[in-house]
Amino acid sequence: MGESKKVRMPICTSCNRIIPPGTNATKFPCPNCGQIIIWRCEKCRQFGRQYKCPNCGFTGP
Repeated sequence: MGESKKVRMPICTSCNRIIPPGTNATKFPCPNCGQIIIWRCEKCRQFGRQYKCPNCGFTGP
Protein backbone atom coordinates (compact mmCIF):
# COMPACT_ATOMS: atom_id res chain seq x y z
CA MET A 1 0.00 0.00 0.00
CA GLY A 2 1.76 3.19 1.16
CA GLU A 3 5.48 3.42 0.68
CA SER A 4 7.42 5.08 3.44
CA LYS A 5 10.62 6.80 2.42
CA LYS A 6 13.18 7.88 4.96
CA VAL A 7 14.66 11.30 4.42
CA ARG A 8 18.26 11.57 5.55
CA MET A 9 19.14 14.92 7.00
CA PRO A 10 22.54 16.29 6.02
CA ILE A 11 25.22 16.27 8.70
CA CYS A 12 27.90 18.94 9.09
CA THR A 13 31.28 17.49 8.11
CA SER A 14 33.00 19.64 10.75
CA CYS A 15 30.85 19.20 13.89
CA ASN A 16 28.72 16.14 12.94
CA ARG A 17 25.46 17.88 13.87
CA ILE A 18 22.29 17.51 11.81
CA ILE A 19 21.61 20.43 9.50
CA PRO A 20 17.86 21.17 9.60
CA PRO A 21 16.03 22.41 6.49
CA GLY A 22 16.02 26.17 6.04
CA THR A 23 19.29 26.82 7.85
CA ASN A 24 22.12 28.82 6.34
CA ALA A 25 24.41 25.90 5.46
CA THR A 26 26.44 25.11 2.39
CA LYS A 27 27.37 22.00 0.44
CA PHE A 28 30.05 21.44 -2.16
CA PRO A 29 32.06 18.56 -3.61
CA CYS A 30 35.41 17.84 -1.98
CA PRO A 31 37.93 20.23 -3.59
CA ASN A 32 40.47 17.39 -3.83
CA CYS A 33 38.63 14.24 -4.97
CA GLY A 34 35.20 15.62 -5.91
CA GLN A 35 33.53 12.36 -4.90
CA ILE A 36 32.07 13.37 -1.53
CA ILE A 37 29.66 16.20 -0.77
CA ILE A 38 30.99 18.33 2.09
CA TRP A 39 28.25 19.88 4.25
CA ARG A 40 29.05 22.81 6.55
CA CYS A 41 26.67 24.38 9.06
CA GLU A 42 26.51 28.14 9.54
CA LYS A 43 28.50 28.13 12.79
CA CYS A 44 31.36 26.02 11.45
CA ARG A 45 31.57 28.27 8.40
CA GLN A 46 31.48 31.39 10.56
CA PHE A 47 34.24 30.19 12.90
CA GLY A 48 36.36 28.62 10.15
CA ARG A 49 36.37 25.16 11.70
CA GLN A 50 38.25 22.51 9.76
CA TYR A 51 36.56 19.72 7.86
CA LYS A 52 38.04 16.46 6.62
CA CYS A 53 36.90 14.51 3.56
CA PRO A 54 36.06 10.95 4.64
CA ASN A 55 37.10 9.69 1.20
CA CYS A 56 40.55 11.20 0.56
CA GLY A 57 41.47 12.86 3.88
CA PHE A 58 41.65 16.38 2.44
CA THR A 59 41.24 19.03 5.14
CA GLY A 60 40.05 22.56 4.62
CA PRO A 61 38.85 25.63 6.44
